[in-house]
Amino acid sequence: MRMRKKKNLVPRMERCSAVLITDPFAQRGQWRTLFQSGGELHVELGCGKGRFTAETAQQNPCISFVAIERVPDAMVMAMERVCAMELQNVRFISCDAAQLPDIFSPGEVDRIYINFCDPWPTKRHAKRRLTHYNFLKLYRQVLKPNGQVHLKTDNAPLFAFSLEEFPAAGFSLSEISHNLHENSPCGIMTDYEAKFYELGTPINRCVATMETWTDPDAVPAPAPQDSAAP
Repeated sequence: MRMRKKKNLVPRMERCSAVLITDPFAQRGQWRTLFQSGGELHVELGCGKGRFTAETAQQNPCISFVAIERVPDAMVMAMERVCAMELQNVRFISCDAAQLPDIFSPGEVDRIYINFCDPWPTKRHAKRRLTHYNFLKLYRQVLKPNGQVHLKTDNAPLFAFSLEEFPAAGFSLSEISHNLHENSPCGIMTDYEAKFYELGTPINRCVATMETWTDPDAVPAPAPQDSAAP
């Protein structure tokens, strides 16, 4: 769904400038210095209007959150939400998920949230899915040992795809659910998730934990044998 253009976007962004990091690349390896919490660092890819971001941060004041959103009209709503709640443990940045290794140093991130990302349903766009093998290898570059990726989606084909991609990239799976809210609301919802719940749409969720792994693409090829005759 296309986000409607917001009136007075620039002044609204400026009023929330305290929680916006305009040069995230300069913070690489130094993110925790921005927060008083001093605890774990969690990153959300595509925070949208920020309901999940704000409520999760409010319930976990000792955890630092970096929320990523590329759509300014959505980001400003999330920023306003966080500022209205006077949360001190959230910062926002605008970037692409492919840039994560340039923004966070190795092992700097404890957890990554991927909530209701674009499923990119056609096969020719599969590499754009945030749970594609190539993206998972990028996450490995910034996650600490045993760091986690938490995924939620209403898209069953994307979830099935993800359950295959995670193990292929060295992640073990747990807390797999194909109907998270089957019995009652479970956990903090995004705005979209709340709408899906009201419609009775099943929500898929899993936790992927990064394990020790050898990237098969990084293994050097064996040296060629000398076939010259003695």
